[in-house]
Amino acid sequence: MILDHVEAIIDQLIAEIDFPQASELFSKLSGGKRLRARLILSIAPSHPDAPLLGAIVELIHAASLLHDDVIDEAMTRRGTPSVNATHGSKMAIMLGDILYSKAFSSLTSFDPLIARSIAESVTKLSVGEMMDVTMGEAFNSNRESYLKMLYLKTATLIESCAYCAALLEEKNPSSYAVYGKNLGLAFQIVDDILDITSNSVMLGKPALNDFVEGKTTLPYIDLYDELSKEDKEKLISFHGRSLDADEKEWLFSSMEKYGVIEKSYSYAQALCDEAILALPDENALRAIITTVIRRSY
Repeated sequence: MILDHVEAIIDQLIAEIDFPQASELFSKLSGGKRLRARLILSIAPSHPDAPLLGAIVELIHAASLLHDDVIDEAMTRRGTPSVNATHGSKMAIMLGDILYSKAFSSLTSFDPLIARSIAESVTKLSVGEMMDVTMGEAFNSNRESYLKMLYLKTATLIESCAYCAALLEEKNPSSYAVYGKNLGLAFQIVDDILDITSNSVMLGKPALNDFVEGKTTLPYIDLYDELSKEDKEKLISFHGRSLDADEKEWLFSSMEKYGVIEKSYSYAQALCDEAILALPDENALRAIITTVIRRSY
């Protein structure tokens, strides 16, 4: 498979850390979809450094998720207990730090333009994480603020992956960056939608978890824009707490009434269309973004 080489390099990088406890904890993490590595290998399939870059970025992504689970106090990740649930927040943070530092030390072997792009995207990712925490303190009805946070927290690293892979292959990096940015935004918006429409088994986490955790994702912002003043206040009162059956029913029926899920999905689809338009001849990238928009978990 195309990702086998990446997985082998990841194993090698972890082994080089030479700390059995870190290796053991890392082995418990689910690899996930490896979207970032797949993207790099699709853009630069024959470049000898592409698998290493993919492995580095996947270590960065894993580190960010470890820290994210601590911040969110998440007990599961992709259907399995999180490291902070099984070994505590301190261990999760330290493992994340180990993965970040190993990734950055490995990144120094690349052209400075590539190393700088990835490093700057991780700074943006951290800023986006801080924005997410701050915005979770109250109901957020500002669509632009949410999309900015989404870009920083999720899309910027994917944008950088596409940009750097294009540099490796001596393709036009700006066009690939547009694709990567839109792919990242669409990916997270579909996640927003699935948190509402999918069940807990498919998601690997409780359904409606985002809103309970205080995250006002795009469907809730779209719903807020449609509601009366009284119903706006009702929606705000649901923010950041567990909902009973009647409250969930009101939420679902209101979203259905105003076509909120369709509106959010249409925005994600428009992002995908723009990404494909930027690279009309890249069939492999068209396939990746089509999979993202059609996925059910």
